[in-house]
Amino acid sequence: MTLDISSAPIASDTTDHAPPGGAAAPAGQRVRALLAHDLPASLAVFLIAVPFALGIALATGAPLTAGLVAAAVGGLVAGLLGGTHLQVSGPSAALTVVTAGVIAQFGWQTACLVTVAAGLLQLLLGSLRVARAALAVSPAVVHGLLAGVGITIAIAQLHVILGGTPHSSALADLRALPGELAGPHPPALAVGLLALAVLFGWPKLGRLPGAAGRFGARLARLPAALVAVAATTTLSLLAELSLARVELPVWEHHQFFALPPAGVLAGHWAALLGLVLTVAAVAGVESLLSSVAVDRMTRRTGDLDRELRAQGASNLLSGLLGGLPVAGGAVRSTANVQAGAATRMSAVLHGCWVLVAALVLAAGLRRIPLAALAALVLVVGVQMVSFAHIRRVHRHREFPVYLATVLGVVLLGVPLGVVLGGSVAVLLALYRLTRAHVDVVAEPDGSCTVRTHGPLTFVAVPKLSRALSRIPAGTRVTVRHDGSFLDHAAFEALHAWRADHQAAGGPVSMSTDSRAQEVLDPDGTVLADDAPGGHRCNPWTPWVGHHCIEQSADDPHVRLLHGVRGFQQHTAPLVRRELARLARDGQTPSQLFLTCADSRMVTSMITSSGPGDLFTVRNVGNLVPAPYEPGAADDSVAAAVQYAVEVLEVASITVCGHSGCGAMKALLDGVTEQQGPPTPLARWLRNGRGSLARLRRAPAEFEGRAAVDVTEQLCITNVVQQLDQLMANPAVERRVSAGSLRLVGMYFDFATAQAYVLDGGTGRFAPVHAEAGHGHEPEPEPELAA
Repeated sequence: MTLDISSAPIASDTTDHAPPGGAAAPAGQRVRALLAHDLPASLAVFLIAVPFALGIALATGAPLTAGLVAAAVGGLVAGLLGGTHLQVSGPSAALTVVTAGVIAQFGWQTACLVTVAAGLLQLLLGSLRVARAALAVSPAVVHGLLAGVGITIAIAQLHVILGGTPHSSALADLRALPGELAGPHPPALAVGLLALAVLFGWPKLGRLPGAAGRFGARLARLPAALVAVAATTTLSLLAELSLARVELPVWEHHQFFALPPAGVLAGHWAALLGLVLTVAAVAGVESLLSSVAVDRMTRRTGDLDRELRAQGASNLLSGLLGGLPVAGGAVRSTANVQAGAATRMSAVLHGCWVLVAALVLAAGLRRIPLAALAALVLVVGVQMVSFAHIRRVHRHREFPVYLATVLGVVLLGVPLGVVLGGSVAVLLALYRLTRAHVDVVAEPDGSCTVRTHGPLTFVAVPKLSRALSRIPAGTRVTVRHDGSFLDHAAFEALHAWRADHQAAGGPVSMSTDSRAQEVLDPDGTVLADDAPGGHRCNPWTPWVGHHCIEQSADDPHVRLLHGVRGFQQHTAPLVRRELARLARDGQTPSQLFLTCADSRMVTSMITSSGPGDLFTVRNVGNLVPAPYEPGAADDSVAAAVQYAVEVLEVASITVCGHSGCGAMKALLDGVTEQQGPPTPLARWLRNGRGSLARLRRAPAEFEGRAAVDVTEQLCITNVVQQLDQLMANPAVERRVSAGSLRLVGMYFDFATAQAYVLDGGTGRFAPVHAEAGHGHEPEPEPELAA
């Protein structure tokens, strides 16, 4: 749900500055965090929030001051009271269409009343602690809602860019679009196209080659929205273009809350009640989903009920002050995290800056062309249609729900669109609940295997009975259920057939194809471990621990073959569909994982990753050869790094060392200094001489404990040194400078099965805890390796 049109650099995720145990940080530490992190982050978010707030107000047809009121209230109230520390709230993009409809049909006073009532409802729901229930909404419905709203917004704002006026619905806008395209207003079109060019091109300045790219990366740190608005405003003023500009009334004329005429309330109370429920639900779900996303980025655990109450208080106050509906926003929150905010004071300060700008900079804001704001909102609308979400929804077979929601929102409006999407989701779930496959396979030895796929409910009993009735009496049968739901009717049918078949002399064994592969009787008892198809070995168990793999001392190759056979029998059926998708779509890993060739390092085990997640490079000592060093360079590693960074466009590179590394022991033993012609191993280990020098100069350390010995000290120092050597790769240096690539240092201790991550703030390796929020969770910064 990330809708990031800013070009804020990706720095480290925020770290929790409170000491372990939840105690409050010292006052001096809080002040340092405020000055070093929150103040700069608040300014970055403010530069995005002002044009965004004006654009949303323009799209809804509300007074433009209403957008600034919502931004200020969202920052001050939700920032102080919210349960998600780094979330930034403001005018809701998802409610643009709903608010525009209320204003067009009932007027601005009624829209304020709806906002106030929605805030009260959110306060009530937050007090009842039902916030997590909102997360039960199908993601396909949520993403479809955002996409439908985005399409509606984009179509409407295209009229403003062409010099016209949006209509009351998306269908009306589509019907009028050919006429607008045939006769656009040239000054508005020129300003709009310039704004679009800046919005799309500004973040890409860092991709320019050489020095231009490095300079462009520095420029790209300015928010693209701010640059687009400033550039178009300056151009329109210098060229003296005649076009529509922001109509920002003086605050004395701002429309605060007032009750609409009694006739409106009496004659349309049912429609208004539905609108209140819609605003409360959509704003609440948008805020809670954004909260979850921010918590994942910052590795904190927020209080969703408190966040919902804070959003209710914000909407209540925003409506009373004549502002738009408020919700937690992905654009502002993402920019806040990426700008390095540490506490909730960043959101509060951003609200203060918005308030100051509204009171002091009103004259400057009135010079902004409406076409520039329309271009900004159009880009927001386009980015709300996320192709990543579409692929994810399609992968989970929820695309009909997504499509129904999108079409419903565009053609029928947000409330009916959400109802339509939710109805399709329920029907699809019911269809899947009744869909089961029963396959009977005759084995070469004369036995039969019955495989069931999907939930076995009373609806599937006729199909199951027909399949079982075709099995000849006396045949040995193995029934394998895929672990889906099994209701009482299906259980009784299986149990009755099993009893009849066994009475006729046919043995029957029952199993469940789960990860543990336990063999189950229909009454729930576990049968013998050696039952057909059953084994208890986890996927990462060493061969010596697999009782289902032949342990041959005469031919070790037999273990490999038996391991492959075990994969084909037990694991391949579980991963075949995912691997087929990867074969069809290609690899899209998000991480490059560079680690040692040591056989004890199982990357998929310590990262809980699967096929397609990691692009892995392994070598002796997890070394990164420095380019152009005579006699020590190795193009294979550099080529893999370049491929991962430029072709696969990974978001991070992790260098992972480990305890007891033989390469580090060899370096300490002086293998690179031995007399005579160097061996291939000695030539390779020359790439670690920088780590030896760093060990003498500035050894790396753990947080909370000392290194066991000098070998472990060199192991973690080597990780830091290899991060430095990574920056010598031009592709890496360019992406890191642009803020689109993060470098991560990691260390794994075999004896304690404990992973450590290099903390960019302290420069030490801190342990990764099993539960988020326990202790200090480190996050590396690219600058540490620069």
